[in-house]
Amino acid sequence: MSEVRYKIVFDGALLPGVEATTAKLNLAELFKTDVAAIERLFSGRPVALKRDLSQADAQTYLQALTKTGIAARIENEPRVELNLSDVHEHTPAHPALSTDPESPYAPPRAAVGEALPEFATLKAFSFEGRIGRLRYLAWTMVLMLVTLGIGAVLGIFGLALISTDSSAGLILGGLLAFILIVVLGFVSIQFSVQRLHDIGWSGWLWLLTLVPFVGSFFPFVMMIMPGNNTANRYGAPPPPNSTAVKVLSALWLVVVAILFIGGLTGGLTAIQSEYESAAESRYESDSVITEEIEDQTAAEAEPAPISADDAAEEARPPVDSAKE
Repeated sequence: MSEVRYKIVFDGALLPGVEATTAKLNLAELFKTDVAAIERLFSGRPVALKRDLSQADAQTYLQALTKTGIAARIENEPRVELNLSDVHEHTPAHPALSTDPESPYAPPRAAVGEALPEFATLKAFSFEGRIGRLRYLAWTMVLMLVTLGIGAVLGIFGLALISTDSSAGLILGGLLAFILIVVLGFVSIQFSVQRLHDIGWSGWLWLLTLVPFVGSFFPFVMMIMPGNNTANRYGAPPPPNSTAVKVLSALWLVVVAILFIGGLTGGLTAIQSEYESAAESRYESDSVITEEIEDQTAAEAEPAPISADDAAEEARPPVDSAKE
């Protein structure tokens, strides 16, 4: 009894969330052919992409095809018995094709075994590609550290120029600082666009960060929203996160903790200073009132000044009536 054989069948169905254009591009890259040849597979009729496979090989081919975004399936290969009289010599028009190229059931020119890259190539300085949440945080952390390092160098350079009172040097330093801000901002936008691509959104949505109120929380949306696990219209998923990516993204927890503690300490210090200032003002106010009361009491207790006539009259000796 011969072994059961299998075939891979595709009828144009796609996996949920995958667009037809993306699937065609992925298949074209998988089969190493052009998109025009792939178009014939999406006619809506069942097409046998690969025949005469064992069960293990069929599962391998199906897994490779699933990563492109199409919903292929495995079916049993019907047994065909041929007589010698039915065998005819036939030379295919193309060595890679096993059937007539004009047939709508003809498979692509390349073998299915040529696997599509499982993960996309990372391009840090590009508006194309995809990055996940942790890699977005890690790259942003690296960008912030670079900004702080270059900013510190420029700050030291600026202080040196100020001490020398060099106008030309100050202008050059200001120009370098402006160029640095523009370049770092441009790179930050590229990171954000790739993060939006991983979610499946258009990179133009980054402009929402410039909208009042919406821009205050939209960056947090980009950090929280999970990306697509499979290929989308922006390409294959990014590679798994390395240890460096995990460590750099975890540094944001330290930064947030430092900012929270610093803000809490500053708030408590401000409250304490305000309380001490209010207490001091109340003490000074009470002292002024007490001094005014003491001055008023002293003024009331002080006798009125005596005139010269009154003093002379008081000094006149009493008259003795007996002598008179």
